[in-house]
Amino acid sequence: MVNKVYRFFEYAYLIIAAFFAYETVQNWNSQPNRAYLFLFFVVLAVFMFFFKRNFRKKIEERNKK
Repeated sequence: MVNKVYRFFEYAYLIIAAFFAYETVQNWNSQPNRAYLFLFFVVLAVFMFFFKRNFRKKIEERNKK
């Protein structure tokens, strides 16, 4: 059960990254400073996805032993 919750939040970060990528494209010409901020959030969300996935896999390996 807990593993499913961790996986849900992993993919929630990808959904958030997609939303911020959309906002980046929408604001690119009209508000470039805001677009850069959204682009930073895209990079951060993708980083968090890989970080959480790596962390979950370490916990799964530890629980197998």
